Amino acid sequence: MSKKILFCATVDFHFKAFHLPTMKWFKEQGWEVHVAAAGNIDLPFTDQKHVIPIHRSPFRKENVKAYQELKAIINQNQYKIIHCHTPLGGVLTRLAAKEARKKGTKVLYTAHGFHFCKGAPYINWLLYYPIEKKLAAFTDCLITINREDYVLAVEQRFPSPHIELVNGVGVDTTRFQPATEKQKKELRLKLGFKQDDFILFYAAEFNKNKNQKVLINAIATLKDELPKARLLLAGEGILLEECKRLAEKIGVYSQVEFLGFRKDIDQILPACDVAVGSSYREGLPVNIMEAMACGLPVVASDNRGHRELVFEEYNGFLLKENCSSEFSAAWKNLYTNTEQRKLFGLNGRKLILNKFNEEAVRLQLAEIYKKYMPEQEGVLWEAR
Repeated sequence: MSKKILFCATVDFHFKAFHLPTMKWFKEQGWEVHVAAAGNIDLPFTDQKHVIPIHRSPFRKENVKAYQELKAIINQNQYKIIHCHTPLGGVLTRLAAKEARKKGTKVLYTAHGFHFCKGAPYINWLLYYPIEKKLAAFTDCLITINREDYVLAVEQRFPSPHIELVNGVGVDTTRFQPATEKQKKELRLKLGFKQDDFILFYAAEFNKNKNQKVLINAIATLKDELPKARLLLAGEGILLEECKRLAEKIGVYSQVEFLGFRKDIDQILPACDVAVGSSYREGLPVNIMEAMACGLPVVASDNRGHRELVFEEYNGFLLKENCSSEFSAAWKNLYTNTEQRKLFGLNGRKLILNKFNEEAVRLQLAEIYKKYMPEQEGVLWEAR
């Protein structure tokens, strides 16, 4: 009987975006790979896909059905390892796998940024903290992706037998890389920008947490001093139209480009000058890592995920999370200091290559997985 692993998340796009290298690695080790998630994407490196009705909202009745289906799938397939991701995917899967764990199945959960963290609303601590701590008891290995979450889980004695720190999901540094001066000119022409435009870029869903409004307000304070500044906002979401109305209301609609959902971020980033991030909360943001891989300096709000990637006066600036004047001042600084901009970009690229590239993260995960593989189980923990 072949060794099987099940990957679970709320939606299948999560795996397409972040976990294909890991799934490929398991196939290379001779494992049968199953995926359980909502959605109809045809995923590579997948032997069997189980489409289940997980909903992002915890209060939807579909999640009861999803739990029942997950439990049946798990009990039927006798997985050696189950690795779950995303808050709802993590909750439902760990509950559904309780019986399977008693029979030897190992359950791993990656927390892509706890909803409770320093500075998070009290309600987040009230709701999410007790759930995550309780479910850690049903988790053989809790994987965190930033140091603050790791320290919190250890210090608060989350009852998972093992707690690990991994450097996010990794960045493909061959796909995301800096452009030469000639390539940058060509990319700008292709995208419809002038050579002397000062291009700021942010890719994120339009929601309250991502806080694009502070960036729109920031560019408004610079419209006279930096008329060539262009703010590119890629993404969709419930606050998109509201942000468009704000840009129009304060007179910067011509300086803000709403790009919608894009699949060519790797072609846009190298044409830009600065990456920005305005979110209140992050785990370890892929958008910032991709920008750093492309050699861009970063101006971002000061939160745990950004602190893991951005170091003051090394590869960018960390600012108060909701202060548009600080964003505009930092942008002006980088606009007038091209040498600093280049140095920050080089430093950021170096950081990604050394610590956060796709291969480095895959190796980190492989070392964790090996501890739960039948031929390795127990040996590597003892050798630590």
